[in-house]
Amino acid sequence: MFKCFPIPFCSRNLEQIDKRHCNLTTVPDDILRYTRTLEELLLDANQLQDLPKGVYRLTQLRRLTFSDNEIQYISPEIGQLVNLEELDCSRNDIAEIPDNIRHCRSLQRLDCSGNPLANNLPAGIIHLRQLNQLTLNDVSLAELPREIGSLSNLRVLEVRENLLKILPDSLVQLPKLESLDLGSNVIEQLPNHMGNLQSLKELWLDSNELHELPNDIGQLKRLQCLDVSENKLTFLPNEIGDLESLTNFELSSNQIEQLPSTIGQLKQRLLILKINSNSLTKLCNEIGQCLALTELILTENTLTELPITIGNLKNLSNLNVDRNQLTHLPVEIAGCESLGMLSLRDNRLTQIPSELSKLKHLHVLDLSGNRLLNLPCTLLECDLKAIWLAENQAQPMLKFATDIDSTTGEKVLTCYLLPQQQYTASSMENLLSVSKSQNLTSESGKIPSRSTPSYPEHDENKIQLSIDDRHERTGSVKFADQSDDGKESSLQRHNTPHPKDLRTWRNKIAKKFHVTDGSLLHHDHHHHPYQPNAHKHGQKDSIQLSISSGQSINQQNKTTTDSSNMRQESIDYVPPEMSTDHHDSDVCYIDI
Repeated sequence: MFKCFPIPFCSRNLEQIDKRHCNLTTVPDDILRYTRTLEELLLDANQLQDLPKGVYRLTQLRRLTFSDNEIQYISPEIGQLVNLEELDCSRNDIAEIPDNIRHCRSLQRLDCSGNPLANNLPAGIIHLRQLNQLTLNDVSLAELPREIGSLSNLRVLEVRENLLKILPDSLVQLPKLESLDLGSNVIEQLPNHMGNLQSLKELWLDSNELHELPNDIGQLKRLQCLDVSENKLTFLPNEIGDLESLTNFELSSNQIEQLPSTIGQLKQRLLILKINSNSLTKLCNEIGQCLALTELILTENTLTELPITIGNLKNLSNLNVDRNQLTHLPVEIAGCESLGMLSLRDNRLTQIPSELSKLKHLHVLDLSGNRLLNLPCTLLECDLKAIWLAENQAQPMLKFATDIDSTTGEKVLTCYLLPQQQYTASSMENLLSVSKSQNLTSESGKIPSRSTPSYPEHDENKIQLSIDDRHERTGSVKFADQSDDGKESSLQRHNTPHPKDLRTWRNKIAKKFHVTDGSLLHHDHHHHPYQPNAHKHGQKDSIQLSISSGQSINQQNKTTTDSSNMRQESIDYVPPEMSTDHHDSDVCYIDI
């Protein structure tokens, strides 16, 4: 932008001065010389603390902006700028808008956002009949002027992040209003006759206290964007299907239990539907009539299934059903031929249909947090760029191996992350606490899980592990010939401690026992059958550990002593905070 500095013999017919981002602390006096010609004065993003009186004498000004400064006061002389069309005083420290602003009859755009207005708007603001854009975001506004409907030329009204609870009835008398932003207030009810806003194209009502939408909302035939997320809605009126121009519909974070069947009437225009974080138990079949839909977000509901009509959504490119209760996918989902991203994280899926191979544009598939045993081989026919099977998966793509499903006899894909186990994310503070739920965490780098349909019976010299639930690795470890005398040993999985705490624990245990060569020795000086250095005492142990979908552990010991005198002991992992209480327990330590 051209910047002019007055010099001798310089013409004074300057129309615009741009002093934005110039680190000004005061308005240069030279600017005030152009009282007859200056039409635009831009002073945004400086360090100004006030405006000199000379600015209010620039009577030809049409545009005055001084946002992002430290100005605390606007003089009543602002009323002298009768030709002013745009005033931007946002993000300052202004506490009051002078009532004399009523004399700026040519004003079309007024932005006072981000100021700590101590009082409500001056009464004179309703006399600005040429005003078409009024922006009052984050000004602690408690109410709108009752006669705001007299601003007949208003097209954009933004009052986001205020303290509005009740809206004036005259608000619906703005015939030219196209965009209304009432988000982040405490509004509990909309005024009657909202359907009178026939020119409205955008309506933002997010983050309020609304319990219902008025029935006449369906009369807003030109409405394209409706955002009612983060309210207290439990249902939608059937008239919602009359919004024939609606393209974006956001319903996130409410308490809606079902969509009205009239949602299918939005088939020609609706592009984006977000209804995540609600109480949906079922998705209506009419959703399949929204043929123009490209994005459908259903995250964090209680859906147990998807309707088969979802396959009619040929233009759908993004489908997100994370954190629901899906137990299966309909094969008709293969009809969503434009689908590029399919996210099914944290559901209860045990298998996915092989028909997914028909989705030639599918690039991202998220299946983590489910109960999948394997994947269909046909999945390799998709052009996948990322497939997620676990929360802690490091790479977007995995190396798969083929296997035969023992149930169906079909060829399937498997990898070290299959079959899936329940995953529960925990913070670093919880890593040292003892796991009470015994949920299986993904430790693929240490003990990879593999799908094995069945295992043969073991002889009586081997160890048997019985586990009731696939998701809980809690069970007893005992020899086959061991009698059940009421005392049962157990193999339990605990959270892995921090290495520093593990070393501290080892030092405490080392002081308790006799240490000779850095290895832990048993306190009664017998050769512990699971001691790492037991081979130094003439004992040879061969331990074979297998953890799989069958959940069995085989262990065979070959010792030089008589098998009848073999000592049977339990293997317990003792967390650092519990080690001091286990004085009489036998401990097996593995240095990692």
